[in-house]
Amino acid sequence: MLIAMLSWLLAIPLLGVTTGLRAMTPMAVLCWFAYLGYLPVQNTWAAWTASVAAVAAFTVLALAEIVADKLPRIPDRFSEAPLMARLFFGGLIGSIAATAMAGPGLEGVLLGVVGAALGAFAGFMIRRELVERIGCPDWMVALVEDLIAVACAGFAMHVVTN
Repeated sequence: MLIAMLSWLLAIPLLGVTTGLRAMTPMAVLCWFAYLGYLPVQNTWAAWTASVAAVAAFTVLALAEIVADKLPRIPDRFSEAPLMARLFFGGLIGSIAATAMAGPGLEGVLLGVVGAALGAFAGFMIRRELVERIGCPDWMVALVEDLIAVACAGFAMHVVTN
């Protein structure tokens, strides 16, 4: 019981935080876990995440976001539209993970949204601070952020599926 509660309190907010860093990466990772049969979503409202179409769409969107993030004309992650997308997908991924863990979807939504907000603002502040202190180009720090988002999403999904 304690392990399940800790998994719940670790995995879903971490998925939210990674959604705050990269809106599409955690959804792509989740869809791959569902498609490969590791995420138990069959016979639930979230079964669509296991489809080839969902895997392909979110993988393409995640890769496009990773590339677009390095472009100078992309708005900050806490501008209205990017922030709303992060909060939406944070709630969605939290609800899907909660469903897979046989828990209440509303709690998953709340944990995912809070995590996404934290990830968006903290990620921006940390990235900006690192660029200023280290003096390296922004895209280099962004690449590290990409790797962190993929690794954390994969770790969180591993927790959800075990």
